[in-house]
Amino acid sequence: MCGFLLRRTRDPHLAEDLAQETFVKATRALLGWRGENPAAWLLAIARNVLLDHVRRRRTELALPDPDDLGVPPIGVDALEVRDVLDRLPAQHRKLLELVYLEGFSMVEVAAMTGKKHNTIKTAVWRARATFAEEYGATR
Repeated sequence: MCGFLLRRTRDPHLAEDLAQETFVKATRALLGWRGENPAAWLLAIARNVLLDHVRRRRTELALPDPDDLGVPPIGVDALEVRDVLDRLPAQHRKLLELVYLEGFSMVEVAAMTGKKHNTIKTAVWRARATFAEEYGATR
């Protein structure tokens, strides 16, 4: 869990503070725990603590013109990727979203799903292969 928070914040002190807050919230919510995978439960709480932290720290800034930044507009590729993801079987889509969009490691995904690391590794490989096949068919 600390590794997850550290990868997301890139600040060891902030990650430790958020981990401490996670354990405080987990202790308070222990009565509501339904006996599922404890690692997945803690990771979910850590993710919510991180989101709460980001929301608290969010400030509205005026954005400069995108042309001044040199940022390209959202391309057709991004829309095609989302379209292909939406057409994948639910389990493939969820794995790819957890690993590539939400940034969870395969070990963390294994803990969340209650499966072995090698099983998740193989499932992600298959999901990527299915995605590549579907993406190639659209081009």
